Amino acid sequence: MDALLICPECGHEWSADETPDTGAEVRDSVGNLLQDGDTVTVIKDLKVKGSSSTVKVGTKVRGIRLVEGDHNIDCKIPGAGKNPCGL
Repeated sequence: MDALLICPECGHEWSADETPDTGAEVRDSVGNLLQDGDTVTVIKDLKVKGSSSTVKVGTKVRGIRLVEGDHNIDCKIPGAGKNPCGL
């Protein structure tokens, strides 16, 4: 039986045996292909790590960066700081 790893911040689950995809496509919630520098809109409330505040639905995030790892998007949200976990 394969053990699953779970991100404590967002609940994302993955197998420790998975081989990471290199150059995988990153898509948004409706299937549009994302690229570095795109602007996205938050579709659910996100807790800010180390703070009691949240990023509300509808917040626009400009200039995202696509990164390797189990979370594909890195960004800086105005008023909330850096969000390494992803959107």
